[in-house]
Amino acid sequence: MASRAPSRFDYMLQLTVVALVGLNLRPFITSVGPLAADLSAQTGLGLQGMALLTLVPMLLMGCFAFAGPFLQARVGARRAVIVALAILGLASLLRLFVSTGAQIVATAALLGFGAAIVQAVFPGIVKQQFPRHVGMVMGLYSAMLMGGGALGAQASPIVADLFGNWRAGLAWMAVPALAAMVLVACHLPRDNAAAQGSNAAAGFLKRPRTWLLMACFGLVNGGYSTVVAWLAPSYQEHGWTGAASGSLLAMMALCQAIAALLLPMLARGSNDLRPWLWLTLAMQAAGFAGLALWLEAAPVVWAILLGAGLGGCFALSMIVALDHLPDPAQAGALSALMQGGGFLIAAIPPWIVAVLHDLTGNFLAGWVLHLISIAVVTVLYWRVDPRGYEQAMTLSSPKRGRDEVSREGGGSGQVTPSEAAI
Repeated sequence: MASRAPSRFDYMLQLTVVALVGLNLRPFITSVGPLAADLSAQTGLGLQGMALLTLVPMLLMGCFAFAGPFLQARVGARRAVIVALAILGLASLLRLFVSTGAQIVATAALLGFGAAIVQAVFPGIVKQQFPRHVGMVMGLYSAMLMGGGALGAQASPIVADLFGNWRAGLAWMAVPALAAMVLVACHLPRDNAAAQGSNAAAGFLKRPRTWLLMACFGLVNGGYSTVVAWLAPSYQEHGWTGAASGSLLAMMALCQAIAALLLPMLARGSNDLRPWLWLTLAMQAAGFAGLALWLEAAPVVWAILLGAGLGGCFALSMIVALDHLPDPAQAGALSALMQGGGFLIAAIPPWIVAVLHDLTGNFLAGWVLHLISIAVVTVLYWRVDPRGYEQAMTLSSPKRGRDEVSREGGGSGQVTPSEAAI
């Protein structure tokens, strides 16, 4: 990732950094569901308490994502990522020693904080260092992020069985986190301050498009946070073992990774990514409808549909945000804001679903809630017309801004898309 043209070896090394960083951002969330029974029995956490293990990290991912532009400008993206990976490693190790519900929730908070920092600054790094291949590299990053979720769901019950201790099933994630920290420290280039991204972030919060992107990202990822929290327990209520339900969750996460990698490549020649986004929303709707109406009829099919829909939508949403602005620092700031507001929204649904479960005795109402969310996002994405990207994000005088808001959905401004994504 240096200023000189990289050799093929340098380029592959850079992609390895992207992949390993992404791999560390989800295992700590997806590992909880398969171990829910043992964890609940030994810490005393009830259903709503277990929901905190997803809610708290997601809230922190949202809150601290807003600090992304500041961190990139004042601290530097490289230093921020190194510190964040160190936090991920330390928090995972601390899980070897937890004994109460409060302690396990505290480690979840630390893990959410570390992941939030990485997610806030890393898309800007990708936009800066891979300007000709943004879509492809963001697809790799998203795929590895989702692949890390599959790894967490599948490996955690296996490690727990191997060591006879559920704590080990959570703590092993310190190893890839510390490995990624070393790789980033050795091979990510030194920071160049990007003050304009920090300055632009406050202005972006005045733009309706920023809030629209937040809403879409949050409602979709609310589906993800609910699935990783409650898919495995929902099948355990029907007699599935922790390992079997963990494998189902891993299948879902693996399909997320595949879709996150392939859909940006398939959509590469499309100027308008909305049809691809609507395809991913249709897959999500089919998966949630299956869980709601025919839970045990085709569990693998529902997991595949949900995984492909959620993973593809995540990757495409990130590319859409980056493509709104040609400047890497400003695009990274917009991405950080979208993730900040989005993860604050996404943190709440697992807890709501837990409350609905306590009231009704099953997860049906929770699955229906996400079908409604998908319908809302489908309508909102009509507004994300690439012909209006520049007009929607131009920072201007208040009067001009009001005029632009009134015609945001159908603007005809020229867009400067990333070369690879569209």
